Amino acid sequence: MFHRVFRPAALVLAGGILLWPHAEELSAQQSATPTDVGMHAALDLVLDTYVREGLVYYRALRSERGRLDAYASNLDVPAASFERWSKPEQAAFWLNAYNAIVLRTVINAYPIKGTSSQYPSNSIQHVAGAFTRTHRIGGRLISLEAIEKQVLPTFDDPRMYFALGRGSLGGGRLRSEAFTAGRLEQQLSVVAAECVQRNECFRYDPDADRIEISPVFGWREAEFTRVWKGDPDTFAKRSPIELAVLQMVLPHVLPSEGRGLRRNTFAVSYSSYDWRLNDLTDGGPR
Repeated sequence: MFHRVFRPAALVLAGGILLWPHAEELSAQQSATPTDVGMHAALDLVLDTYVREGLVYYRALRSERGRLDAYASNLDVPAASFERWSKPEQAAFWLNAYNAIVLRTVINAYPIKGTSSQYPSNSIQHVAGAFTRTHRIGGRLISLEAIEKQVLPTFDDPRMYFALGRGSLGGGRLRSEAFTAGRLEQQLSVVAAECVQRNECFRYDPDADRIEISPVFGWREAEFTRVWKGDPDTFAKRSPIELAVLQMVLPHVLPSEGRGLRRNTFAVSYSSYDWRLNDLTDGGPR
């Protein structure tokens, strides 16, 4: 049986922050008073009001959507202005834009009642063009799929893929706050720590000596393995994606789990992605 254990997000290094490769560069660029705080204030209030533990009160948000619509309508920042922003400001912008568009995509179709047996009846996948329809964002016409495949890789930080809610239980755990440049490193450190707390992301069964990992690691394998090389000496004969996953999760597992994993005898498999809507209406997911 898999063990679901709450693990406190123990983030090491000065100030309680665990820095990943390339994170030092992003962190160094973060100002004490980032200019994007005001820009994302409306989204921050929406998330704080309607998101709890990664789940969304979609029915209430649909009825009170004005603030979200206003935020989404202001995402088409002129390219010239966007290019003057720091890397952390740009990264926070794209994460917030993606999550805001997903929220609006869901409430535009809510309640979702699909008939295809390929996905759960309330899945965002039943919304035509949910991830391929283009939107005016940052001075360009771009889809959610293109943000994930073309834009996010330029930041060299695979943690960002688990900062995307994707309108589903299998995605990243949607935060009750917006991303901002000044707190981005801390926020992404928490995203990585939360991965090992969520069976949808990572599960370790020490009795069976096996782990299951999210399909997201496989979907974005090229990005994970390009940035995170892992520890091939400790984990000999492991594949590049296995090494990358271990680099992400090892700082956050329990000490006993870390010892078990470092024996390097475990088997690895991908879990099934849970496309059920991350809806908190009427008591939570069904």
